Amino acid sequence: MDGQHSVALSRLKPHLLLIPKGSNISFVFMKRPLSYILALFTLPFAPLGAQTLLPKPQQAVMQKGSFRIDKPFRIDNAAGNAALNFYDVLQPTAARMPHASTHRYVRYQFDKSLPSAEAYRLQVSADSILITAKGHEGFMRAAQTLNQLVTRRGITCCTVTDSPAFAWRGVMIDVSRHFFSIDFLKKQIDALARYKINRLHLHLTDAAGWRMEIKRYPLLTSLAAWRTDSLWKTWWNNGQRHYAAEGTPRAYGGYYTQDELRALNDYAQQRGITLVPEIEMPAHSEEVLTAYPELSCTHEPYKQADFCPGNEATYTFLENVLTEVMEVFPSTYIHVGGDEAGKASWPKCPRCQALMQKLGIDHVDGLQTYLINRMGKFLQSHGRQMLGWDEIIADSLPQGTAVMVWRGTDKAGEAIRKGCDVVLSPGAYCYLDSYQDAPPTQPEAIGGYLPLQKVYAYDPLQNLTPDECKRVKGVQGNLWTEYVPTPEQAEYMLYPRVLALAEIGWNGTGQKDYADFRQRAEREVDVLQRKGIHAFDLKNERGERPEALQPVKHKAVGAKVQYNLPAHPYYLAGGDGALTDGLRGGWANNDGRWQGFIKGKRFDVVVDLGSVQSVSRVACDFMQSYGPEIFFPSAFIVSVSADGQQFTEVARTSYESAKTVLPDVRTCSWKGTATEARYVRVQAESSAFGGWVFTDEVVIE
Repeated sequence: MDGQHSVALSRLKPHLLLIPKGSNISFVFMKRPLSYILALFTLPFAPLGAQTLLPKPQQAVMQKGSFRIDKPFRIDNAAGNAALNFYDVLQPTAARMPHASTHRYVRYQFDKSLPSAEAYRLQVSADSILITAKGHEGFMRAAQTLNQLVTRRGITCCTVTDSPAFAWRGVMIDVSRHFFSIDFLKKQIDALARYKINRLHLHLTDAAGWRMEIKRYPLLTSLAAWRTDSLWKTWWNNGQRHYAAEGTPRAYGGYYTQDELRALNDYAQQRGITLVPEIEMPAHSEEVLTAYPELSCTHEPYKQADFCPGNEATYTFLENVLTEVMEVFPSTYIHVGGDEAGKASWPKCPRCQALMQKLGIDHVDGLQTYLINRMGKFLQSHGRQMLGWDEIIADSLPQGTAVMVWRGTDKAGEAIRKGCDVVLSPGAYCYLDSYQDAPPTQPEAIGGYLPLQKVYAYDPLQNLTPDECKRVKGVQGNLWTEYVPTPEQAEYMLYPRVLALAEIGWNGTGQKDYADFRQRAEREVDVLQRKGIHAFDLKNERGERPEALQPVKHKAVGAKVQYNLPAHPYYLAGGDGALTDGLRGGWANNDGRWQGFIKGKRFDVVVDLGSVQSVSRVACDFMQSYGPEIFFPSAFIVSVSADGQQFTEVARTSYESAKTVLPDVRTCSWKGTATEARYVRVQAESSAFGGWVFTDEVVIE
């Protein structure tokens, strides 16, 4: 909500309200200790009617007319003893009429038979609005729908019957790599609530900075929250990665006090959003282990990323931290990270080896399982539940543990078989740090290509059995911020892709119509931009690489390819036929069309045309993407042969290596006098920087 244009109605017994025509006003109806937002009538957020709602309700029937909000109406409490108390901070522009009679009213009532706490019914006619819900959550969701129904004529008449497909509809913002203010987070909470997102996951700790005040460990905020470079990319790649004491000139960082986070929790809860804190363990903890090196295996600052699981002091520290986290965050789930542990020092650490012997385990992976299980039981003993990335999957996890799946559906099935609920957040569809449009047109990102259409196409239940589907709590989009240094760019990356996940999370995946969704999303981008949110301008989207949209015809289509050096098993695309299938790659190196070749190795293949033919042109596309270390080749070489034994080199072109920031595609080619050949050998030397070589098709003409 826009704080400059809000009106809270307080201690309001049924009476009349007269709202001046054209006023920009929001109504907030509140009851202590629960908060009911029964109507958020904000005219700049006004599309055309129920057919434009986002996320789409389960059922919505449009009717003619509207409920005018510029004419008197009363507010009736038909909920019996559950009368609501209202709190009034009226603007001078809003006049409350004295008690009088009118046939026009807004009425709210409870119905315990509704299918979920967030379910609601909404009936809007020219003379009345009837809002029905189980309780405060349902009333808030109804209010968020009402807000989107406001037009200049009033609230569009309709009947809506609605409930969420998934209980968890989340967004994660990484505030470690780049720090964002409380005001920024409030702004996002306001926007996310409009789309019925109900979880905001805060990635509070990582190597780049610790972001929550922990009173027992002051060095976490006086040292580990600050670093020497404002840009993560500069800091991460400079070979030093130094931290700086708070107040040091040019120190970059920040942290949230516990009081700030308590207030933020209250702010979010009033808007139907639960804040989920994440405290990383055992990895991604360089900042902690520099401030408190005794918690690492080597006891040396700037040397370790993983806690020492063999050191009892590690558990004392983590339990003390989580205790303060639980005192601040009311969330049932506490996220413990658990991803990407390198475990580099564990095999040689005497404490770790002693613990392995004590536990009877023969691999250091068991130490992570022990640490995660122990912290899960600690949270369980305090009435909370553990949530972690899918690396935490193991036997005998504490009851109630949930797994956030970021790698693939197979991990979801594995977690469910271990007895865990899952939140689905696969990188291919839900990592919002990838480019959302043609990379050469976009601000720098980490790499990849994830347009709105692909996010919308995600089906979280695909490849799961009916029983497994029951353990899916919901979906979540994640904004990692290594390459997102400003609030404006964070919003640019979030919106409108979050809208697609909001639609999936609320409406489900049974009915998909991208053309309809895109039309609604374009309207919402206009709304967001009017509210000062720097959303990506969807109407000017350039889209997929044009060459990828249609097959290319050439002499080598369907030809056999001999690999003198194999493609990497992670990047085989279509297998041995990928380079002659007539399909060219798009903007993403993992789109199933680009083949990747091992770091520092050349690309070297021979294409067999099946018979001697006239050849006058050979071309390959190569990708460059700085984030994943994919670089253009330094040389392109073409050789031809009639028998496959003796080859004649016809072209060798050298290229200067350059670390261009924005991803792009280069066509390397030879065109010359026609020559007779059956076999065409194509080689590409790695860049001077090493890295990967990615190509999509060998075109022979």
